[in-house]
Amino acid sequence: MKHTAKIIPCYAADTAGACSALYELGGLTVVHDASGCNSTYATFDEPRWWDKQSMTYISALTELDAILGNDEKLIADTAAAAADQNPRFIAVCGSPMPMMIGVDFDAVAAEIGQRTGIRTVALHTNGMHSYPEGASEALRAAAELFVQPAAQKRPNGVNLLGATPLDFGNLQTVPHIRAWLQEAGFSVVSCFAMGDTPETLAQAAEASVSLVLSECGFAAAEYLYERFGIPYVCGVPYGAAFSAQLAASLRQSAETGAHAYPCALRGTAGKKITVIGEAVSAGSIAAQLSLTGFAANVICPLPHHEEMLGAADSDVFAEDEIESALADMQPDAVIADPFYRFILPNGTRHIELPHYAFSGRCFDKIIPDLTAARFDAWAADL
Repeated sequence: MKHTAKIIPCYAADTAGACSALYELGGLTVVHDASGCNSTYATFDEPRWWDKQSMTYISALTELDAILGNDEKLIADTAAAAADQNPRFIAVCGSPMPMMIGVDFDAVAAEIGQRTGIRTVALHTNGMHSYPEGASEALRAAAELFVQPAAQKRPNGVNLLGATPLDFGNLQTVPHIRAWLQEAGFSVVSCFAMGDTPETLAQAAEASVSLVLSECGFAAAEYLYERFGIPYVCGVPYGAAFSAQLAASLRQSAETGAHAYPCALRGTAGKKITVIGEAVSAGSIAAQLSLTGFAANVICPLPHHEEMLGAADSDVFAEDEIESALADMQPDAVIADPFYRFILPNGTRHIELPHYAFSGRCFDKIIPDLTAARFDAWAADL
């Protein structure tokens, strides 16, 4: 049967992406789903749960409530929890069963907001898509909720967009990206959404440019551009050479107001390496390798915008399609999560790079921090 995963797992779902994106922002996130499903969103897909709890709740949807269309229970329980917890905002999102019975989340959110007096947003997740779709919608909603007009811009001020542990499972990576920006002469205005508060996010309009770290941040980047005229650059500072190129792109975009996609730049000469993963992170690795003498390309099985990938890249997503693409590409080595080893062509070298959104906690102890020159040390034996 086509598009059936027989060996490799699927990526975290859009609901998990939404919960992750909003985790640190002081809101009440309610997932309309059956009792017991909360652990999936709050622990299996969330490394921060062990030292930083969040108001991530489950509605405990029952079979009877689903059959009878009892939305009042969801509304009343959410209002009661909000009265007890006093959140900054409320986000209501869905799972497969609400999708099947046609729950109107916009109406539910409007009713909850009216009853509680707390800003409430509907996130249109259904558990049938991958995490970038839910996280992207959630981060755009956060931008719409918090960001205020700025009296003036900060020269070389940067917003970090799309920072979640689903893509950056080593929790030192985002702080090191901040440090790299400061060393390169930039200042971090806000980070959507790790390590910052809503008060900090409110200042995002003061930035001169946004750095999109993953597809999860793209919708927020588009909103900040449409609303406040802030251009964006897509890439992660992996490797000394690509980090320098990324810094130059940030300066140029801040001056010209034009977007840039350095993560999509590829080389065609040298040892062939394929990177499998999220478009911006995998593309940044491939771009760094291309700058250092490799012919690198990307297979991105996740949602992405067209500009994120280069001409030699592939966006196949099914297990059988990935196997076929690898057979056609015939790479000398593949950089991918450890679980991909089961579908690599025989004799292909596998360089393991765990992806939290793919293999969860299985390999979280060995997820490397590849920012700036750390990548060069990690890739020294390629």
